[in-house]
Amino acid sequence: MNGYQVTFFTQQDRRNHGLSLAEWLLKTAKDLGIAGGTAIAAAEGLGHDHRLHSAHFFELADQPVEITFVLSEAQTDQLFDLLEKEDIRLFYTKVAVQYGTLGIGRH
Repeated sequence: MNGYQVTFFTQQDRRNHGLSLAEWLLKTAKDLGIAGGTAIAAAEGLGHDHRLHSAHFFELADQPVEITFVLSEAQTDQLFDLLEKEDIRLFYTKVAVQYGTLGIGRH
């Protein structure tokens, strides 16, 4: 199948509807019927504001987080439409990919 790998970049302290933005994105994807996504916390990152963001021993609020989905074109449009309605400012990358699942039915 053909679609997109979409990765969002944010910080641990960003929130929407009472949830961290990463958690909200994963929950929203599930609600939209998207099969899966991955959130990865990074040790450090350089933001669009030209500041270093990092996890500190006692404070994780500034920790960079990446949330990645592999989506069909329709799912991509649906997710981006919802993000526009929510008025969320969020940096992303979107790359065309071929995807599928191997070994279905084997354990």
